[in-house]
Amino acid sequence: MPIVPVRLEIAVINAGRRLLDSIIIFFIILLGVVLTGLKVFKEYERGVVFRLGRLVSFRGPGLSFIVPFLEKMVRVDLRTLTLNVPPQDVITRDNVSVKVAAVVYFRVLDPNSALIQVENYLFAISQFAQTTLRNVCGQSELDQILSQREKLNAQIQEIVDAQTTSWGIKVSLVAIKDIDLPQDMQRAMAKQAEAERERRAKIIHAEGEFQAAQKLADAAEIMAKQPATFHLRFLQALSQVAVEKNETIIVPLPIDLLASIFKPH
Repeated sequence: MPIVPVRLEIAVINAGRRLLDSIIIFFIILLGVVLTGLKVFKEYERGVVFRLGRLVSFRGPGLSFIVPFLEKMVRVDLRTLTLNVPPQDVITRDNVSVKVAAVVYFRVLDPNSALIQVENYLFAISQFAQTTLRNVCGQSELDQILSQREKLNAQIQEIVDAQTTSWGIKVSLVAIKDIDLPQDMQRAMAKQAEAERERRAKIIHAEGEFQAAQKLADAAEIMAKQPATFHLRFLQALSQVAVEKNETIIVPLPIDLLASIFKPH
């Protein structure tokens, strides 16, 4: 049996196996690359895609394919997000030092603008909200900050929203959630509130005395016109006193009655 044809046949078989292995490895790598490029976006997510550094239209929701090594994707959340504004030291217009904290509610309307118009929109909104909070509260008095929060919230929201509109972001609400007053100011306000309550109590008591005196004057006028009413009122008071188990009852006699008794005929 010739040796050369046998060796040639073995070489061909080995070459075919290596080629088959290479094809299998190629398809495995290709399948891995394809699976790597598949992205699933939730209903509230969008994927902003950069192809070789150039911005293309965002993708999602659902299944989308990102070309590996050529495209880069950044996920953006479209839900309403909450951003806490840390306490800010503010000096009000009436020279009172307070610490004011707030919270900002916003959502992304245009994912492309949110990424290319500003470096980090979360950090930018936080810094601008802090600055606006200090400016607005610094132009207001302490009583306005405490009693007119809704007005200040609307003013801050309008200013921040006007700035973030070009970033593709809508600020829906800004709420002042905490106002920290100095201890001296708290004690002064407590004294003021206590004095105000005492003033109201005195006014209410004086009004009650005035109304009672007016009613008594009206009753005295009626009794002066009808003397019999005085005796009826006297007997009624006497019946109320006699209800209790008293051994001695002091009965006051009107001077007019005594004068009529001892008056000489």
